[in-house]
Amino acid sequence: MQKALEEARIAFGKDEIPVGAVIVCRGKIVARAHNLTETLNDPTAHAEMQAITAACNTLGGKYLDQCTLYVTLEPCLMCAGALAWAQLGRLIYAAQDPKKGYSLCQERVLHPKTEVSGGLMAGEAGTLLKDFFALKR
Repeated sequence: MQKALEEARIAFGKDEIPVGAVIVCRGKIVARAHNLTETLNDPTAHAEMQAITAACNTLGGKYLDQCTLYVTLEPCLMCAGALAWAQLGRLIYAAQDPKKGYSLCQERVLHPKTEVSGGLMAGEAGTLLKDFFALKR
């Protein structure tokens, strides 16, 4: 999660919403990413989406069932859907997203075999997000 927070800080420096993601496979980082929605003028350029693409390119396949995604904010419904299609093995997120997080959906969104943990380093991730939005207001 430390590496995901580093990515979030990079996003903060680019005036992007500070969300970072890292995908690990068999003990090695195979993808690092952060939000690029402003930079790319693309509402789908979330950290998770960027990380999924990078990991699939690195691994040479579309399934991430042997991988763990560390992300600093609970994925939105769009990202959770992409993670389901990638059949992600494990999701670990820091801060919950009470406004747009996938867990607001009543239906199961992630792949049935995906293991989920939340709250790892939530304080640090939450502070980074609060600091970012305080500057915007």
